[in-house]
Amino acid sequence: MAEISSPRPLPATPPAVRPAQVSAADLAVKLLQPLEGLLAAGETAKAEVLAAKETAQSFQLLLKLTLDSGKQTTLEASSPRPLAQGTALAVTALSETRLALALQGGNTRLLSSLDLEQLPVGTLLQGKVESRELIAQLKAQQALYRVVVSLLNTPLAGSKLSIETPLPLPLGSLLTAQVQGSQSLGFLPLSGRLDQLVLGQQLAAQQGRQGSLEGLFKGLQGMAQQDGLPAELRNSIDKLLGLLPDGKQLGSADGLAKAMEQSGVFLEAKLLSGQTQQLPQDLKANLLRLVAQLLPSLPGAAALPAASAGNALAQALPAFVRNALGALGQASLRQQAMSFPLPSRLLQSMDEEADLETLLKLAAAAVSRLQTHQLSSLAQSQLTPEGNLLTTWQLELPMRNQQDVVPLQVKLQREESGADNRKEQKEVLWSIDLAFDLDPLGPLQVQAQLLRGSLSSQLWAERAETAQLIDQELDNLRQRLLGAGLEVGELSCRQGMPPQGPKTHLEQRWVDETA
Repeated sequence: MAEISSPRPLPATPPAVRPAQVSAADLAVKLLQPLEGLLAAGETAKAEVLAAKETAQSFQLLLKLTLDSGKQTTLEASSPRPLAQGTALAVTALSETRLALALQGGNTRLLSSLDLEQLPVGTLLQGKVESRELIAQLKAQQALYRVVVSLLNTPLAGSKLSIETPLPLPLGSLLTAQVQGSQSLGFLPLSGRLDQLVLGQQLAAQQGRQGSLEGLFKGLQGMAQQDGLPAELRNSIDKLLGLLPDGKQLGSADGLAKAMEQSGVFLEAKLLSGQTQQLPQDLKANLLRLVAQLLPSLPGAAALPAASAGNALAQALPAFVRNALGALGQASLRQQAMSFPLPSRLLQSMDEEADLETLLKLAAAAVSRLQTHQLSSLAQSQLTPEGNLLTTWQLELPMRNQQDVVPLQVKLQREESGADNRKEQKEVLWSIDLAFDLDPLGPLQVQAQLLRGSLSSQLWAERAETAQLIDQELDNLRQRLLGAGLEVGELSCRQGMPPQGPKTHLEQRWVDETA
């Protein structure tokens, strides 16, 4: 959230009797017919009362709605209070069947500060940018604007709020702001909510289609041993198998960095920046090429379930020129995005020889899996409630382990403390999550945190014998970390699986060290 504030002290609000305010909550009305997409939740429009009549328990209103596009329509609504014919309103959609109404011109007083008794810290405001004026040119070419925002909710609905901000907020744009003080707001433009919705839909779709990389590479290994494959298809299979790193390569910093660069998570960024020379080594690019080669190889592909999966996948792929999606604020989406590690979801047992249709299905599921990691990274990169900047990279690296292919799931997070003049420099907390199933150890997960050169880690093993073995080797691990120049904090190993959800112990670390 960006900060909107006034750099100059403002006169205190006199303790006078406040004029009657129009409450949006008091003017919440129920539509007699659904909006049917006319206004999405949170969108606003102008309206006029054409007629009003009293019924047994409420008042029936006939409203003329005028959208920003100029389109007009009439709506019938049931209101708990009467409104005079000709009353001008600001209308905000709450749902398909409910509207919040605020009187236009009912409160024209321009506010320069907020009354925290009416709007306690943490209150969410919704508003529309009415005007913008450049008032100063600050250092480093930074401008300062005075912006007037028309409030759409809370008891101050209909009021005008004057704010100062370095952000050139577009006229007519809608925003949501959180009260941080009498002269300070943190806000997210409502336009970002549309990106949140798109991101949530895409994430749900990709999670439903995704399948294990392990299943795909088992199928590729089996297919590579078959005769009669088209030469182009065989070359693609050999290339995918040849790109797989082994444990020794991932054990070096350079090898790990190269594998992450080629994991597919940066494919769209490479295309946007014109780095096409790196595409032949990119995992996602090669998987998409494999899907494109498999489709024509199947007679009557349009009728096959595998082809349907491939076509749906193509439609769901983000365009290479699509703008990056915005930050996340929806709790359900956050929970969905934080699912780590992703389940295997093997689509088909590979005990039998794989055919082209099965391989197509597995390849499409593998691409969806990579895209699920990409979308989860976007969903988890955000500003925390404490104002810290959290950046997430989630990816998957297929690793060769003798004759097997073991997917290594990785989540890296960089949490940077918010700006604070009392600190000489910002604090940075790094955290890493690893998940893999390595024979004969079984499923393992690792959680590690690095702050000020001090590393702490917790390991989880599902098998009791593996947990005992790791526990015996923790002293050796500590010595190796010390030899690498790190300070080492807590190291521990537990049997089972780590708890799911937000890592409150990491968030608590910030609180403890700044108290």
